[in-house]
Amino acid sequence: MWNLVRFAASSLSRSRRFSTAIPGPCIVHKRGADILHDPWFNKDTGFPLTERDRLGLRGLLPPRVISFEQQYERFMNSYRSLEKNTMGQPDKVVSLAKWRILNRLHDRNETLYYRVLIDNIREFAPIIYTPTVGLVCQNYSGLFRRPRGMYFSAKDKGEMMSMIYNWPSPQVDMIVLTDGSRILGLGDLGVQGIGIPIGKLDMYVAAAGINPQRILPVMLDVGTNNERLLKDRLYLGLRQPRLEGEEYLSVVDEFMEAVFTRWPKAIVQFEDFQMKWAFETLQRYRKKFCMFNDDIQGTAGVALAGLLGAVRAQGRPLSDFVNQKIVVVGAGSAGLGILNMAVQAVARMAGCSQTAAKSQFFLIDKDGLVTTERSNLDPAATPFAKNPREIEGLTEGAPLIDVVKKVKPHALLGLSGVGGVFNDEVLKAMRESVSTKPAIFAMSNPTMNAECTAVDAFKHAGENIVFASGSPFENVDLGNGKVGHVNQANNMYLFPGIGLGALLSGARLITDGMLNAASECLASYMTEEDIQKGILYPSVDSIRHLTAEVGAAVLLEAVAEGLAEGHNDVGPKELEQMSKEETVEYVRGNMWNSVYNPLVHEK
Repeated sequence: MWNLVRFAASSLSRSRRFSTAIPGPCIVHKRGADILHDPWFNKDTGFPLTERDRLGLRGLLPPRVISFEQQYERFMNSYRSLEKNTMGQPDKVVSLAKWRILNRLHDRNETLYYRVLIDNIREFAPIIYTPTVGLVCQNYSGLFRRPRGMYFSAKDKGEMMSMIYNWPSPQVDMIVLTDGSRILGLGDLGVQGIGIPIGKLDMYVAAAGINPQRILPVMLDVGTNNERLLKDRLYLGLRQPRLEGEEYLSVVDEFMEAVFTRWPKAIVQFEDFQMKWAFETLQRYRKKFCMFNDDIQGTAGVALAGLLGAVRAQGRPLSDFVNQKIVVVGAGSAGLGILNMAVQAVARMAGCSQTAAKSQFFLIDKDGLVTTERSNLDPAATPFAKNPREIEGLTEGAPLIDVVKKVKPHALLGLSGVGGVFNDEVLKAMRESVSTKPAIFAMSNPTMNAECTAVDAFKHAGENIVFASGSPFENVDLGNGKVGHVNQANNMYLFPGIGLGALLSGARLITDGMLNAASECLASYMTEEDIQKGILYPSVDSIRHLTAEVGAAVLLEAVAEGLAEGHNDVGPKELEQMSKEETVEYVRGNMWNSVYNPLVHEK
């Protein structure tokens, strides 16, 4: 297990948040109104008079200079006013209104936008990320105001190598890529899925301190099979069915070659690809490029950390994970990713083969229990199919309730995208599954697709459970001063650290070992006191502290595997000589912070 020096997540005072240290200058090649229209460099009314003179801004702004802190306060006052004025309106209306006001700030002033996110991450993560981002994607064509990121389509075949140079930033560190085929639990949203990479990269900046001038959200538009979108006159994507087979892969191949030709040190995160392409592209590129698939590997890492925490919550040693019986509902990329990583963990702990490790896991899809008698079984799910002769009392396609009653699992994981599939009967059966704190993970997004609500879980499965969800739910008041803690098993706990650690190590690839190091770091982050309360994941408020530790764990594993080539002026030898504590400080010291840099014009 990963053990690092714990850095207390002390809350920062207003004076410390807005550091008085003078940041280094930033060279710009623009003057006048061009700077005011560029959110990377725009400071609104925060430009000091000397800067206004040298950048040709005098007269283009009101005469009063407003400090960064004053701008921050003014925005937060506007946001609080919006909250007050939308009280009592439908949740969707309120969520979109909050997204709009943040998006307008993002369009105008990125430095202030990211300071707002960093300081209020718990409050704003659900707006710029899960669950509101799903609502945004559903309505993106109507919400579109200005382009953000890049769009590569099937019509651009043969042109991508030149197109990639249209992006204005000379260096890109982190790219999040989607083809829009499986956006959260909402299905095929085509080009409107661009909201997912935008939201993910906002989290990279806020949680991992990736420089926002070095991020790139990308939509790979290969068509859509969503008839509603194809008939929508506002739809902004290609009006054609999705490419399939080699035609599809040739588009992704060309994009990947273009990206790594221009930015050979970049990291590409694949996001919300439908299952067949998620697994196919992961296997196709993971040994050639520095990339990973967050739905498969990030979700798996967060879930594994939660499962290990649940073992601790049950009062058992972590080594007892090898004896845990686990039922996974959902045979998509996330469910199979969790199974793969959990099986690897059991095999590693028990010193057995992966075949032997699979005996404790049960997979259920829309047709019930997956067994070897299933015809036309997806190849990715085949390794987890049970032999009916080895599971007495259960047959092919057995429903979830029968499996829970027969198996009596220690943990029930939902990644089905089917809201309410953990019904009253299933939850009541989980109450009888084990004597101490059965784990119920309702991980599907967005909220309406969660397998059950937190209230229902504690009501029907009992107060003696460990509960986690993919979307945010409030803690449950159990009465008599007792609280049912809700753990949001969100990928934000891992993917920022995975990307940051890989970047700062200069890793050529992202391996299973690096991913396991990230997951084990997260699992060991929580104190025993928190675990016994049923708290499996840290507060989102401490996300930067956690990300520094996860990033350090990934970096050190890359060094151990001989994959680290160094970053900027820090070479592989320097990385090898760092202690664990020094590695955390190195990672923390390389996080971008949101401050106004002095601007210097250069022709």
